[in-house]
Formats: sequence, C-alpha cells, structure tokens
Amino acid sequence: MTSRPAIATDITKLFAARDTHAVEVAVLQPADPFLDMAGEDLRRRIFLTESETGKTLCLRPEFTIPVCLDHIASQAGTPRRYSYLGEVFRQRRDGGNEFFQAGIEDLGDRDTAAADARSLADAHALLSLVLPGRKLAITLGDQTLFEAVLAALGLPRGWRMRLARAFGSAPMLEAALADLANPPRNSQLSGPVALLALDGDAEGLAAHIAEGMEEAGLSASSGRAPADIARRLIEKAQLRSVRLSDDAFSALKGFLGIDVALDGATAALEKFAADAGLSLGPALENFAARARAIEAHGLSAAQIRYDAAFGRPLDYYTGLVFEIAAGDGDRPLVGGGRYDRLLTLLGAKKPIPGVGFSVWLDRIEALRESAK
Repeated sequence: MTSRPAIATDITKLFAARDTHAVEVAVLQPADPFLDMAGEDLRRRIFLTESETGKTLCLRPEFTIPVCLDHIASQAGTPRRYSYLGEVFRQRRDGGNEFFQAGIEDLGDRDTAAADARSLADAHALLSLVLPGRKLAITLGDQTLFEAVLAALGLPRGWRMRLARAFGSAPMLEAALADLANPPRNSQLSGPVALLALDGDAEGLAAHIAEGMEEAGLSASSGRAPADIARRLIEKAQLRSVRLSDDAFSALKGFLGIDVALDGATAALEKFAADAGLSLGPALENFAARARAIEAHGLSAAQIRYDAAFGRPLDYYTGLVFEIAAGDGDRPLVGGGRYDRLLTLLGAKKPIPGVGFSVWLDRIEALRESAK
C-alpha cells in the first residue's frame, strides 16, 4: 500500500468547505460497468479477479462509477455532491500501479452550465491550494457540441456513434475521418453475408450466422449472439456505404481545427456555424452559458483554452470535458467532465445529470517536491 499523501488533510478540509459528502467506496468492484462504459484506454489497464461464485471483479480503477453505483444503491436525493480521496489500481505507463486520487462528483443539478462551471472552479481551487503560485493551464472540450455538428451535417446514426466514440482519442478520430473521406470496400464479407448486410436484413443475417455457427459446432451462448453479430455487420456495412460531401467534410475539419481562448470561443463557434450554414441550437447556447458561469467564478476566460478536438478517453462523457496541467507540464493534474447518461446505464430509474473531476495526487506531490 502506498502512504497517504501529506496534502490529504488540506484537500479534505477544502472538500468539506465546498459542501460535499465525503464517501468511501469498496476497493473490490464489479468489473462489468468498467468493461462496458469506461473506454478502451482504461479497460486494458484494469486488474481483474474473480469471486468465489465466479463473478468477475476488479480492483477499483477509478472513483466515478463506484460513487455513482453507491448513490443509486443508497437512493439518496439529489442534487448531492460527493467527495473522495483514496487509492485506485491500474496499470500505468509511468508511476506505480496503485496511487491516490481525490475528486468531487456533482449529481442531480439540472442547471448544467452552473454545475459544469462549479466543477471546474472546484478543481482549480484544489490545485491553487496545494500548488500555490503555480501557473495552471486549463483545456476544455465539449462532446455535446461535437455531436451537434455531426447531426447538423446530416451524418447517419452509425457514423455519429463511431465518431462520438472516437472523440478523445486522436488516432481513433483520424482513422474514422480517413474512412469517412474514403470508405473501404465491403470485399471482406462473403457473398450472402454482404448482400444481407447491405440490405439491412437483420433477421435473415442473424439466421444465416446461427446456421453457420451450428455447422461449425459453435454454441451461440459461448460468445456474442448471432443477432448481435448481425447488428454490428449491418452497422459496418452502412458505415462503408456513406461518403461525406467535400463541403461537409471540410466543415467538420474546420470545426475540429477551432482552438481559441475561452473568451473568444463562443464568437468563433457562431462564425463557424454561420459560415458552414449549420444550426448548433441548444448545444451552442449551453456552451455560451457555461463560459459566462466560469467567468462568474473568477476564472479568467482569456487564460482557458477551448479546443474543439479535445476529448478524454472515457466512454461515459457526454458534454464538457476538461483537464488542468501545470503551465510548464504536459501531463494533466486534473481530468473531468459531464456524464449525464452514466447513472441511467448503471441502473438509476430516472435520468440523473452528473459532472465531476479527479486529481492525480502523486503528480501533485512530485511537483511540490521539485519546487523545494
């Protein structure tokens, strides 16, 4: 076990002053929520184990999903703000495989612009407390705006889903855009499968796949179901059949190229939408409201960067995403964002909006040591 950080007491006092409920969650967690919702980058670094009954478990790789699961189980009312400070366990390219994180999860506030701004302000206040005088660099992205652009461009649902999943991973996004510009052929599918997939005949394709599995002696229960395989093949065939017009592709690339200070971001987005002939509706209105709310917290919008292509590699984000780094560093000290669909996916009976952040305490401690 790693030792508790020296800055832990100051952080927990800050959390208490910011009207949060301190929570502790179990170290052993059910693995499925992380495998299904956390994103490929985290999935491949999780430490898995098994219970006596054969249930797949994992060592807690992060706090957001466990905090949300405990909130659902407790049936507590909202809005409610939770804070935590404890160890997480996952393989890392640098540093140890068990390390401390702290953060706040803000659940149930329907004023998303205000809650987003408060989350960013909480994170900034924490770093200002433990790294006094250190210049901080804040980068924002917005998954909702990206998805609004995709919808306004008229992309079919399959393509919108693929691009949305790629948001936050530069290699995945580049690969998806390359396929969108020059769709690959369907030659890897055999004749009957290709025809059924292109026709969108899910029932016929599932039956064909089930027949092939039976002939090969494969049990449908031993892996993915024929209906699921058929659905994915049809989705892939539809993706390959779409080619975006040059104007639309140019507009998408133009949007992803927006990288400006937050105080000029709303104007830049309005100009982009007008030039491209697109309506971004509520997504842009909420962006502007959030920018105003951030400034109301005393954070300088001129010192915050909005990068339209910026995302974070966790599948559950739905809106704001942000990172804060030391001004002279390239590794984030804080990462956070909005996850309005997560609690429903985890079993909540009604939609509960959420936003939060986590802080890497070992990175902060390394900076504090280097400053001595």
